[in-house]
Amino acid sequence: MKTRLILNLLTMLAFASTGVAFAGDIQEGRQTYELHCSVCHGIDGMPIDMTIPSFANGDRLFQMDQDLLRSIREGRELMPAFRGLLSDDEIRDVIAYLRTL
Repeated sequence: MKTRLILNLLTMLAFASTGVAFAGDIQEGRQTYELHCSVCHGIDGMPIDMTIPSFANGDRLFQMDQDLLRSIREGRELMPAFRGLLSDDEIRDVIAYLRTL
């Protein structure tokens, strides 16, 4: 019984800390998105090509922030990696902005 209670508390703490760790600044994210992402993904999240995810209709936004961060950092298919160009904090800002589209 005690073990179960401790596991439940640890699980709740893990979920709570994940949300705080990945919170970002929406305004900064918008500026970074417009500078680096809108060329392909569109200023309003509508991509220039049907093969590119549309953030306006939620493509790929059902993933957890840490998965999106990894995809942006490392690149994905035709999308280049942004490791070294954007910090993890800047990527978190972009993710926060994407969630508003």
